[in-house]
Amino acid sequence: MSNGLRIAVLGATGAVGAEILTLLEQRQFPVKTLTLLASPRSAGTKLTFQGETVDVQVLDDNCFKGIDLVLASAGGSVSKQWLPKAVAAGALAVDNSSAFRMDPAVPLIVPEVNPEATKAHQGIIANPNCTTILMALAVWPLHQVQPVQRIVVATYQSASGAGARAMEEVKQQAQAMLNGHPPVTEAFPYPLAFNLFPHNSDLNDLGYCQEEMKMVNETRKIFGDPNIRISPTCVRVPVLRAHSEAINLEFNQPFSVAQAKVVLSQAPGVKVVEDWGRNYFPMPIEASGQDNVLVGRIRQDISNLNGLELWLSGDQIRKGAALNAVQIAELVMTSPGVAPSLTV
Repeated sequence: MSNGLRIAVLGATGAVGAEILTLLEQRQFPVKTLTLLASPRSAGTKLTFQGETVDVQVLDDNCFKGIDLVLASAGGSVSKQWLPKAVAAGALAVDNSSAFRMDPAVPLIVPEVNPEATKAHQGIIANPNCTTILMALAVWPLHQVQPVQRIVVATYQSASGAGARAMEEVKQQAQAMLNGHPPVTEAFPYPLAFNLFPHNSDLNDLGYCQEEMKMVNETRKIFGDPNIRISPTCVRVPVLRAHSEAINLEFNQPFSVAQAKVVLSQAPGVKVVEDWGRNYFPMPIEASGQDNVLVGRIRQDISNLNGLELWLSGDQIRKGAALNAVQIAELVMTSPGVAPSLTV
């Protein structure tokens, strides 16, 4: 490790934590020292970073001493308990959980959409939900040209959204079912192999689950527009990694398909993928491991002259979580006037 920041990764042994470590290496993030933190059951685990072996430590009251940056990918209860302590110790925390996303004092950031909002941080910056990030990258560039009035979105969410254990469970279920045995379910309430079901987070009185309401509330906060009408339906599908979304957008006047394709082809973080002759459009198997969100099948809504239809696939672990968090840290590190800021 070289000159740089003193970094702690909270939740280092999970799927997102592992991806954060990979990205810090790939993007040559300036790391002076690296502290890996996880639950007691992971204590002593040895991980490799930049050719060096780093032991995973247990959280304690002194673990954030001297730390500049915390990249957190643990659960919301862990973030609520420990990140204020990290901030009190002088660190900036970028949190991937839902703990602080809707806190008015905490910026909710997609760097390609609302980077200026980082200037209001008070020590914690929140990473949005994966489905929100992927949708925001595709919708925001169009919203900048012509404000979106309404979004109807259906998500097709892979096992990776529930972590590494869920991904392994789907593999085991598939093998068991192919061998004529009943699938074992632990990470999910129902078998996901060869199956799909509406997202299993808690439902509200209107019948929308927590995952769906995250898309509603987080998108409004990120866009700075509380009046956008959003109706999501979130579904778990038997895909290992990368989420997909079918998005219907309504504007107050027609938005030509040709213009939409030009706008999206120039948008940061987006790659337009479509070959109408081959009926070839974004697929999660091709989005996996990619930084860009793949967007295609851009077409006129035949039921609404002011409507457009989009289809996307994006890596939930990467841009939907780890990459967005690392990009937030890079943004703060390079943006003047962001206080307290990170300096190398």
